[in-house]
Amino acid sequence: MTSSNLWMLTTIVGLACVTVLARSFFLISAKPWSLPRWVQRGLHYAPIAALAAVIVPEIVMTQGHLVNTWQDARVYSAVAGALWFFWRSSMLGTLLAGMAVYLPLHVGLGW
Repeated sequence: MTSSNLWMLTTIVGLACVTVLARSFFLISAKPWSLPRWVQRGLHYAPIAALAAVIVPEIVMTQGHLVNTWQDARVYSAVAGALWFFWRSSMLGTLLAGMAVYLPLHVGLGW
């Protein structure tokens, strides 16, 4: 085994050990514990913040620049999906409404 392969194997095993330890940290302790209230409160907003950080740039940007035309199907589909969600509060309906607007504009008109 060459030095490079040994270094790669050591790195993989080390990363696996760190991953197993980090993921099982909560199961190792024998006594029950809970997060502080301020952390629990903050975790309520984490999914929304993560979703906004991923979705919003995908909707309003193209190749690192803000969308500068009104002929972008993503913007209209996002608005349609949001309207549907606030009207019916249905996740499946939100996806279907967004795609029902996106596909004709993107495929049909080439936006």
